Amino acid sequence: MNVYKLESDVAAGFTGELRATHPWLLPGLENCSGCGHTWAATGLEYPCIDLTDFPHQAQYRKPRAEPEHVLTRMTEQLRSWLPQGTLLEPGARFGPMTGTARGLFGELHLPMPWTLCMYREVLERLQAEGVRGLQGCRINVRHRDDQAPELFELQLEHHGHFHPDCLPADRKPPCPRCGLESYELPDPYILDAQSLPTTVDLFRLADWPTLIFATQRFVDTVQRLDFDGVVFRQVAVR
Repeated sequence: MNVYKLESDVAAGFTGELRATHPWLLPGLENCSGCGHTWAATGLEYPCIDLTDFPHQAQYRKPRAEPEHVLTRMTEQLRSWLPQGTLLEPGARFGPMTGTARGLFGELHLPMPWTLCMYREVLERLQAEGVRGLQGCRINVRHRDDQAPELFELQLEHHGHFHPDCLPADRKPPCPRCGLESYELPDPYILDAQSLPTTVDLFRLADWPTLIFATQRFVDTVQRLDFDGVVFRQVAVR
């Protein structure tokens, strides 16, 4: 199975810049009772989950860290409001990005390595071409140019694991309280072929959600339709 990491096409000269954030988030964890770490995940983004009508939504507006008992309560009261199977960790973010934009955007755009946006017409064309697992939400930004494209942020499923051969032999097991695994991103990394998805063509790595990967079907379709803004780097799979 061929798998590719998405990266910005820095040589293309696009100047698009988003100054936008998701309106809601789970707080980070303060001083875990198991490992002592204060932390929040990066890359757990759910732009299509709107908490406007959630009765406690105001509690999820301010970025901060909370003690374990507070975070547990907030996580559980939110879980009942979300689609079944939504992965919740400290720092998870919700709702369409809101803010401002400027510059020239590629048809696919990575404002951060773990956030993928694309023009509405690109999203619709990829869906029509049979690319699987694409769910997007229109971002809520003001742009200086009235003719600016309508951008959608992709909400990606979490799949796949690193192959054991690329992980440090002396890594510690996950914290039994918060689940935190403390190790550096393997360099180079290898993906475990048996863990990769067969039902979607674009996904976040479950082991490291800041990494966005695409299947051969996604890459071939984007290149055949000549969409710009990103490049693809094949990664090792074993």
